[in-house]
Amino acid sequence: MLTPGQQHDATVFDDVLAAVPEACPVEAAVMDKAYDSDEIRGNLQEKDIKPVIPTKSNRVKQIPHDKKLYRRRNCVERLVGRLKQFRAVATRYDKLACTFLAAIHLVAAFVMVR
Repeated sequence: MLTPGQQHDATVFDDVLAAVPEACPVEAAVMDKAYDSDEIRGNLQEKDIKPVIPTKSNRVKQIPHDKKLYRRRNCVERLVGRLKQFRAVATRYDKLACTFLAAIHLVAAFVMVR
C-alpha cells in the first residue's frame, strides 16, 4: 500500500492485512512501536497471527514480545535502506503509484543481483 508522506502507515493496516493472499499463511507480524495499539493486536489475534510489536513507553501495561524474532526485522530495514540509495526510490518523483512500484521492482532486482 502506498500512502502519502504525511499519512501514518498504521491507518492502512487493515487494507494491508486484507491484501495478504490466503495461500500465504502468516504466523507472526513483526512491526515497530508505531503499530502498538489494541485494535491492531486484536485484528492479528483474530486471524491467529502472533503480534511481535514492542510496546510504547507510555503504555500502562507493558506487553512482552519475542525479542529474538523482532531482531530479524533489521533485514527488512536494511533492504529499505539499500533501495533508498537509488534516487528514484528515495525522492519518489513518479506521479503514478504503478510507475513507482515498477521502479521499486527494478531497483530490488538490481540489489538482489548485486
